Amino acid sequence: MIDRMLLKSRLSMIAEYCTELESLKELPRSEFLEKRNSAAAESYLRRSLEAVFDIGRHILSKTGHLELAKEYKSIASGLVERKIVSGQLSTALVEMAGYRNRLVHLYHMVSSEELYNIIQNHMSDIREFNRQISLYLQD
Repeated sequence: MIDRMLLKSRLSMIAEYCTELESLKELPRSEFLEKRNSAAAESYLRRSLEAVFDIGRHILSKTGHLELAKEYKSIASGLVERKIVSGQLSTALVEMAGYRNRLVHLYHMVSSEELYNIIQNHMSDIREFNRQISLYLQD
């Protein structure tokens, strides 16, 4: 059985992290690239992505699709296959899965410039995930 309270808690965390990231997004580029600001962005982004895939894993495993809940990219494709999120979000979720792995395993290769570009251009993908999961939980 899906734990709706758990998922709503994770959605709330994602929304909070997105608010922090949006605040960092407003900084002038040179200020964002300062170590403290880019490190904060990296942390909020990684936490957001972890929560996205925790939500996906929970939904898939609790709806009888445990085989899809084992790897991040299969979570992304499983959510789309099961029509829990739209096909339009599919590409973004697969990219999020890959980027989550990069943040966790190749963190030493993540640049402040790269984070700046992601924060500037892809925050809407995370917010859209939150919106679609919230709609799913209303059913």
